[in-house]
Amino acid sequence: MSVVALQSVSKCFFRRDGEQLEVLRNIDLDVPERSIVALLGASGCGKSTLLNIIAGLVEPDHGRVLLNGTPSAAFKDWRSMTYMFQEDRLLPWRTAAQNVAFGLEATKLSRAERRVRVAETLDLVGLSQFANVYPYELSGGMRSRVALARSLATEPSILLMDEPFSKLDPSIRAQMHAEVLRIAALRKVTIIFVTHDVEEAVVLADKVVVLHPRPGRVRETISVPLAYPRDPLATAFTDQVRHLRRIL
Repeated sequence: MSVVALQSVSKCFFRRDGEQLEVLRNIDLDVPERSIVALLGASGCGKSTLLNIIAGLVEPDHGRVLLNGTPSAAFKDWRSMTYMFQEDRLLPWRTAAQNVAFGLEATKLSRAERRVRVAETLDLVGLSQFANVYPYELSGGMRSRVALARSLATEPSILLMDEPFSKLDPSIRAQMHAEVLRIAALRKVTIIFVTHDVEEAVVLADKVVVLHPRPGRVRETISVPLAYPRDPLATAFTDQVRHLRRIL
């Protein structure tokens, strides 16, 4: 059974002048458990809207979303899903540890249990020694690690990511890719991420869903038959990149 399934999902928005804008049309998608799926396409093709529909932040006009086989309207375990945005959205008045703890404050965990969970998650992303540091004192890559730790602290089974590394330098982005793959293997988490970067899609994803420009439609779904970690200089890797670019 798919962890996430979209069936004929469509979405329109209305401009201020009243004109209707069709963003997504008849999207079908199946995301197997513990897989990593990339939503790939040019800006404006509806990638982020699709992710927001999966997250329950936006209602589709047509079609439905199933989460662990349950229609999203009846789904109750929303804490099993977390969302990592393009911006790290760290609270500047909170330390790294306090930012990671933010999502835990609405749970039934005791303060002592929250402290242990925060310490474990910061250790997972290699930031134990920066627990009491404020966001302005951290580099961009470290801030991304804190944001990732905050997303993982609730121990989700599904992690949604909307181009969270797009603003990082290439070398730091490569480090974050390796970190995500390592943590996905350790935590056995299912990941759906949005990107317009073909190389990023091939580095991370088991399956790449290529979206056609507006209205967003599934142009092709590609399985990436490469073992991890993937070498961007390998012939098989560059062949996958070229194939996806041709589709785009």
